[in-house]
Amino acid sequence: MVRVHSTTPSRRPTNVTLPAQLLEEAKSLDLNISHACEQGLKSAIASVRAQQWLAENRSSLEASRQYVEKNGLPLADYRNF
Repeated sequence: MVRVHSTTPSRRPTNVTLPAQLLEEAKSLDLNISHACEQGLKSAIASVRAQQWLAENRSSLEASRQYVEKNGLPLADYRNF
């Protein structure tokens, strides 16, 4: 027997509680609730990860900024603009 591996990620059902008015408006606009929730969750995850990255790298970014303030941009003499 040959097993075929799916290229789509596995999906799991879950319950989500939403405000009734928001749900009714989404239904009236014929929105796919699952897809909209998935997109919103992806956006929220990306936002939190970006904030975490900035917090984790704040000291390096500040050191780079201070270097440029003190010494100018590296290789600035070679820029054509």
